[in-house]
Amino acid sequence: MEIARKDALSKDPSERVQDWREFGVRLPDSELQQQGARCMDCGIPFCQTGSTTPNGKALGCPVYNLIPEWNDLVYRGKWREALNRLHKTNNFPEFTGRVCPAPCEGSCVLGLIDKPVAIKSIEQAIIDKGFEEGWVVPQPPESRTGKKIAVVGSGPAGLAAAAQLNKAGHLVTVFERADRIGGLLMYGIPNMKLEKGVVERRVKLLEAEGITFVTNTEVGKDISAEEIRGKFDAVILAGGAAKPRDLPIEGRDSDGIHFAMDYLHADTKSLLDSGHADGNYITAKDKHVIVIGGGDTGTDCVGTAIRHGCATVTQFEITTRPPEMRADSNPWPEWPGVYKLDYGQEEARAKFGDDPRQYEVMTKQFKADKKGRVKELHTVQIRWVIGDDGRMKPEEVEGSARSWKADLVLLAMGFTGPENPLPEAFGVEQDTRSNVRARYGDFATNIEGVFAAGDMRRGQSLVVWAINEGRAVAEAVNKWVMR
Repeated sequence: MEIARKDALSKDPSERVQDWREFGVRLPDSELQQQGARCMDCGIPFCQTGSTTPNGKALGCPVYNLIPEWNDLVYRGKWREALNRLHKTNNFPEFTGRVCPAPCEGSCVLGLIDKPVAIKSIEQAIIDKGFEEGWVVPQPPESRTGKKIAVVGSGPAGLAAAAQLNKAGHLVTVFERADRIGGLLMYGIPNMKLEKGVVERRVKLLEAEGITFVTNTEVGKDISAEEIRGKFDAVILAGGAAKPRDLPIEGRDSDGIHFAMDYLHADTKSLLDSGHADGNYITAKDKHVIVIGGGDTGTDCVGTAIRHGCATVTQFEITTRPPEMRADSNPWPEWPGVYKLDYGQEEARAKFGDDPRQYEVMTKQFKADKKGRVKELHTVQIRWVIGDDGRMKPEEVEGSARSWKADLVLLAMGFTGPENPLPEAFGVEQDTRSNVRARYGDFATNIEGVFAAGDMRRGQSLVVWAINEGRAVAEAVNKWVMR
């Protein structure tokens, strides 16, 4: 009531695009304590409910962070106690504090009458201060059970499961097909949003606690499922759901059209390997870039293309432009589906003068030059109407056809499920969306001793839900191996 919301500082968009360093800057401790004071001691802290509405909208924090407690501890200057509270529920607050969209803030009670508490900024500050002060140290288990657990996939779900099972005294081995541990944390999120030293710092900590990491190994290809099952008492499939949604229209086979994750992965690997000196990435320099699709991945493509030095960048959204304020159909405490500029759009506006997003646009054709390289896109505007079945469907607007110059097209339209051969290798059942079939709670697949969690089980989701599932599957596996 007395203190205005203040988020973590951010470098000027025009300056931060000159390098690949994180663009966030922590507020001074005194200001963070003031931000903690905005937490209202409300009767029911919806911020930590961690549930969903019947229509799938997120409510509060999926890992049930004790948000009011550590807000108050920060307000009182008890940072180490706040860190202990934070680690009770969240294995990796340095990740969620940077890349989670903060559904907790969307459900903050203060958000009913004012801007919500800056929960995400405070969370990141707590864990960063913990590392700086030397409070975060390896804590290996005092004894071992002798049980061996294999975790396939080193994203947030796999890492959370590994961390919890290791704490229980089991011998955990994590298999990763890439050359570095972290899954999408490492190669799916650009460095300016999550510096890879932050990921590597946590991985080294987990190694010091006794977890074994095996890289450059694709289970089901480099090592068989039978061998894995023969060596371990239980297996957790946490390989994510990174099969990209394609756009099979005329001209799709033109050169210069890439899936967003291929673009982002190659860029980060080249940056880490050589500072981009090896040239082993898809450059946007001096190119007219079209990003098809919104969401975090689309934003990351926009920010990456700008840092490459693109000539222009445009982002197509098939959805309608969100309203400035909550719609009546989107009440608190649901996640607010309102118009906002994420970091990539801020940077595009600073460089090119406007938000790069074009709404209600449907791409109809890619057109290539004589060498087979994409040179333009053809689109139409659409409007959303109610179909005969009662569902919303796109309807083309007559006379809205348009062409767009394009040298590089990035497809960021989401994901359709897990990539094979992992599910097939283990013979696990998959649902109609190709996700591994395993009930939340026990996480058991149809194959004895094989469990599934994270995006591979639930479909593409937030990092905070991946941590939720990683922790929960660890509990289920612990009960199963110790039965």
